[in-house]
Amino acid sequence: MIKLSVVIITLNEEATIERCIQSVKDIADEIVVVDSLSTDNTVSIAKQLGAKIVLQPFTDYVTQRTLATEAAANDWIYSIDADEALSPELSHSILAVKQNPQYKHYNHNRCTNYCGKWIRHGRWYPDKKTRLFDRTNGKWAGLKVHEYWQPAGNSPVGNLKGDLLHYSFNSISDHIRQIEKFSELSARAAVERGKDCSILKIWLVPKWKFITDYIIRAGFLDGYWGYLVCKLSSMEVRIKYAKIRQYASWKREGNIF
Repeated sequence: MIKLSVVIITLNEEATIERCIQSVKDIADEIVVVDSLSTDNTVSIAKQLGAKIVLQPFTDYVTQRTLATEAAANDWIYSIDADEALSPELSHSILAVKQNPQYKHYNHNRCTNYCGKWIRHGRWYPDKKTRLFDRTNGKWAGLKVHEYWQPAGNSPVGNLKGDLLHYSFNSISDHIRQIEKFSELSARAAVERGKDCSILKIWLVPKWKFITDYIIRAGFLDGYWGYLVCKLSSMEVRIKYAKIRQYASWKREGNIF
């Protein structure tokens, strides 16, 4: 049987960290929490539950996840966020892999709870994530946000049964705050890579995203909350592109953005 390290990156997650750690206790040979200097009780709760703690000021998501992966004692890693938890079916699937892994990487569905409602359509589901992997056969990649595990070469990826349960936002205000944070990180990363954005793109792409998510991907089947998720997600795209246009203009003028 392989040994498995569960790694979690945190910042002020006292409301969710216990649920997360309790959900992985059956699969973990080790739990590593890389904390970005939380000012609440995240670290003390994680310690009481037996986690190894690594303190690291936040830089970006790729760097934090890479550090967490490298801090583990085992090569096999399961990466989970503090606001996530394993469903019983997913836990059983991971235990089966520990007995006899057929692949170096595994993905699974993630189901998001939005303001108390499970979202099962649109772009938010099945929302496949590669979270179980052999760290010697890939790396974390992506921008400062929206990071992902990238298998080496053409290494095949297996599929696990069961959902990762994502307890995302307790309120619409929580969602709007994250839109501001993620649109800022994404826009700055894009401009650093030389990107700009036309007015046509700012106008058209968010509309097409809403049509795709709400109608083509059947987000309407989740009722009012499905509509809200699709509408706010399209708004995030518009804000990101508007910021890209603004920051690219500042960059051309020699200003700091």
